[in-house]
Amino acid sequence: MILNSATSAPTVTDATGTKANAATDPAAAQDRFLKLLVAQLNNQDPMNPLDNAQMTSQIAQINTVTGIQQLNQTMESMSAQFNSLQVMQGTALIGRNVMTEGSTLAVADKAGKGGFELASAATKVKVEVMTAGGQVIETMDLGAKAAGRHTFEWDASKYTGSSEGLQFRVSAVNGSTKIDSTSLALSKVTAAGAEDGQLVLTLANGKTINYSQIKALV
Repeated sequence: MILNSATSAPTVTDATGTKANAATDPAAAQDRFLKLLVAQLNNQDPMNPLDNAQMTSQIAQINTVTGIQQLNQTMESMSAQFNSLQVMQGTALIGRNVMTEGSTLAVADKAGKGGFELASAATKVKVEVMTAGGQVIETMDLGAKAAGRHTFEWDASKYTGSSEGLQFRVSAVNGSTKIDSTSLALSKVTAAGAEDGQLVLTLANGKTINYSQIKALV
């Protein structure tokens, strides 16, 4: 007779009266195994008693199973604690300005701010400020820029239209060769939370992003 603790796992009650499922609770699984072992010993054939090696193997199996269950419970607890810690760390970013991929121009105090990232050095970089409909309002020549991340500021004091939905477009060349660029939008963090084990941030521009999407703190 072979014991199998993986078969139907009933709900058992421990010494404190708390119900637990033997499939997920290590103590309940171990208790169930011991009851089955005692029953097997009581009902074994006296002429063909349980082999010591077989019993040792069964005890080793239940120890392995309960050990894995305990490890799973520990990992679940650590995961929950890690999520809480992430959210606490995320709250430190509330009120801070961050840069993420995007082309929305942040306008405040008569100044528009944004950024970009260049794949390689450029001899000429141009930024076009546009309305939500794509009409170019102003073009800024930023000159030569090295590879990497850069920020820019646009003087919006003379602009009389609505600043809602303003966009920008970056173009860069090295001589006659076009350089790849990534537009970076500036926005303020307004809230922090956790989703599927990941730290997520809510921005003032309405976007929700993962922490890993932040390119820079400004």
